[in-house]
Amino acid sequence: MIIVPVKEGENIEKCLKKFKRKFEKTGVVKELRRRQCFDKPSVVKRIQKERAVYVQNLQRIEE
Repeated sequence: MIIVPVKEGENIEKCLKKFKRKFEKTGVVKELRRRQCFDKPSVVKRIQKERAVYVQNLQRIEE
């Protein structure tokens, strides 16, 4: 459960922003979207390889 302490006289929008930030850090929405459909293990491996190649290319360009 996410708890956001509210100080006296603090703006509601600021508190909502804190709540949204904490909620995003927990990764609940990302996990929910990931579990909505099944990905075959071969597809997952292929995506991981593509991501690794992309990151390597970025690092090579940076150097």
